[in-house]
This record gives sequence, C-alpha cells and structure tokens, in this order.
Amino acid sequence: MTTESAEKAWTGVELLGTRTRLREFREADGPAAYRIVGDDRVTHFLSFDSRDMEAAQAMVDGAVQRARSEPRNEYYLAMTRADDDGLIGFCRLALSGVQAAKLGYAVAAEHWGLGFASDAVSTMLGFGFTTLDLHRITAAIGPDNHASQTVVSRLGFKQEGILRDHVFTNGAWRDSVLYSILSHEWTEGR
Repeated sequence: MTTESAEKAWTGVELLGTRTRLREFREADGPAAYRIVGDDRVTHFLSFDSRDMEAAQAMVDGAVQRARSEPRNEYYLAMTRADDDGLIGFCRLALSGVQAAKLGYAVAAEHWGLGFASDAVSTMLGFGFTTLDLHRITAAIGPDNHASQTVVSRLGFKQEGILRDHVFTNGAWRDSVLYSILSHEWTEGR
C-alpha cells in the first residue's frame, strides 16, 4: 500500500458537534494552524509562545504521527465549522493517569465569541466520557482568560484552585486556574 493510499484508508476520529467538527489533523493543515498559533492574540492565552511557520507545521506533523500511536495517549483534533473543512482551531484531550485527561483548545481570533469553543469542548467531553470512558477531565486556564473560564464553567466544570507559576510563556511565569469535571457531573448536566 502506498503512503497516499494508506493516508486515504486511515480515517481516525471525527466528531460532529452542532457548530463544529473535530477531525484528525492533516499535514496540509500547517498553514492554517500557523494562522492560529502564530497569532499573539491567541497565544497570549495559551501555554506556549507564538510559533513560526516551521514550528506550526511541526506541531501538525506531530499530531498526525501521534494519532496513529498504539496505544493512543492523546486526541489532538483539528476544529472546523460543521459545514466547512477549513481549520479554525483545535481541541485536545491528553490522557493522563487512570481514566483521566487534560483538556486544551484554541480558536482563531476572528472566530472568537461565536460559540465554536463551547461546541467543540462539549463535543470533546461527550467523546471523552462516553467513548473513552474517562472519569475526570481537567482544564488549566490562564487567570486573565475570562472567555475560556466562562466556556468551561457553563459546561459544568468546577474551579479547583490555582496552579502557581504553572507555565512559562510570553517571557514570564504564569499561574493557571485549574478546573475539572467528573463523568457523573457531565451525565447529570445533560
């Protein structure tokens, strides 16, 4: 089987929300990913500094490679609008511990405030708690990222506390606000 036919044969995970679709990254997503992770407005809220085109492509290539790992230890998925295949963000569950995962996500600045993050996170939570049978999902969010804190709070996450000097980004150590949701809280909230 050629590399091209192997690429077509493997489809991986695809999750459809109301407003978004989460699909596996493709190598061709590099330029669109760069428009997100190379944008200081977006990375100001993330746990890493803005990336150049080469680093954005390496991020995508790594996600493509890790998606085929056995056993799989993360679901790092490209976020698109439900009716379009163009990359507008990403959503990630990194499996950690026993039936636990860490959630991360980002949306391109021009798509902020339109409900895409809420829909993608909700879709990923459903996948995590039903398909992956997770018990606990956490999210560590920068203290000044009020929009993201609102997203997780509305979806049922509870604030647990502050992770002091949690990440080094934008030239300084930054705290993170830790949130979590348990499987029974997700089920009860549906």
